[in-house]
Amino acid sequence: MFRSLSGRLLILTTIFVMLAEILIFVPSIARFRVEYMMNRLERAQIASLTLLASEMIDPALEAELLRTAEVFNVVLRRDEMRQLVLSSPMPQAIKATYDIRDASAMMLIRDAFIQLADTDDGVIRVIGAPVQDAGLLIEITMETSALRMAMIDYGVRILALSAAISLITAFLLFLTMRAFLLKPIKSVVGHMQNYALAPEDARRIIAPSAGVTEIREAEEALMRLETELTQALRQKERLAQLGQAVSKVSHDLRNILTSAQLFTDRIEMSEDPTVKRMAPKLVSSITRAVHLCESTLAFGRAEEPSPTLTVVALDQIIADVIDGERLAVEGVDIRFDVQIPKGLMVRADPEQLYRVLANLVRNARQAIVAAGRPGKITVTAISDDIAWTIKVCDDGPGLPPKAREHLFTAFRGGARKGGSGLGLAIAAELVRGHGGKLELGTTGPSGTIFTVTLPKGDGTYS
Repeated sequence: MFRSLSGRLLILTTIFVMLAEILIFVPSIARFRVEYMMNRLERAQIASLTLLASEMIDPALEAELLRTAEVFNVVLRRDEMRQLVLSSPMPQAIKATYDIRDASAMMLIRDAFIQLADTDDGVIRVIGAPVQDAGLLIEITMETSALRMAMIDYGVRILALSAAISLITAFLLFLTMRAFLLKPIKSVVGHMQNYALAPEDARRIIAPSAGVTEIREAEEALMRLETELTQALRQKERLAQLGQAVSKVSHDLRNILTSAQLFTDRIEMSEDPTVKRMAPKLVSSITRAVHLCESTLAFGRAEEPSPTLTVVALDQIIADVIDGERLAVEGVDIRFDVQIPKGLMVRADPEQLYRVLANLVRNARQAIVAAGRPGKITVTAISDDIAWTIKVCDDGPGLPPKAREHLFTAFRGGARKGGSGLGLAIAAELVRGHGGKLELGTTGPSGTIFTVTLPKGDGTYS
């Protein structure tokens, strides 16, 4: 029980209420002592009135008056004259004098606890003001034992009452906190455990119902989290199914393309000049398509294959990319500008680098075509001591905000209607396989710039 929130709450509440009661007890015990002394002063004053009414009083009556007042002597000061009104033999000398007329609260508290701690019986002198202004002051002597016993009895009763109040208050507070806090928290925990059994089931998503503002906010945050997680799990399941379907399609498509590759061997033997000129490009395109199918099958298994790094001419790879795109833009006013140092060599997997650049140039071409106006695609490259940097720039309309938010996420970063977002996701993965990075430089109404950075040396570019 003491390890639970409810048990600790009960204990802490009891402790704090007891502390509050102790803070009340300290001044109350001092107040009780002052009232006890004042009561004796009032009794003594009443007893002294008998003597003032008659000049002579029987000694037996005087002793009875002192016993009733529970004092030894009574001194009354009237008209600047101090007068011993009643007296009797004192068992011992006076050990302390207390003037309660102008004593401060801290002094009264100090004297009260000194009185409680002093176990030796004795006689004390108490000075106070007479009631009804019947003189300047009244002074009595009295025993400390009766005062101390009365204080102890009062203190025990106060502490017992405080303990009872503490327990009742703690129990009531515990019941209140259990109803308004602990039960809602347990309900939230129960919802979480129930949801964890089948997170794909949308019926298990928590419905906020708490009346406490903070717990309701926690329930609403949990509902959003569970909703997003359920959607992500469903999407993951759909992607897994799609991946299996793509793998099957890629497998069959690879077989078809392999057959087409055999037919192109016969086409290359043709004497037609146009066929001779186009046949190598057709062979190259089919070879790349077969390689893409094989890579898709590898991607479906887990990841892209590791690049086979060789030193290749960058201008040749870009020329192949541009030639393929020029065939796709016939009848559309799109210009291509390649600014690459002559003979620039890079260390990369030629097929994977072709796929990366083909994706970027194709995206740029599609953005310009979608804008319905003429455009220009520029490919530049530079080399320094650290890395090779390739930039693909276009003057299209720029990427929409949603595409920028999930730019390199498969099936979420599509920039055009109907796009899957796979191109940039695959391109980024291929570049990372080279130890480099693919970044969006700038995008806006004036165009978009993508940057491919490939490191030199054995380390990765960071």
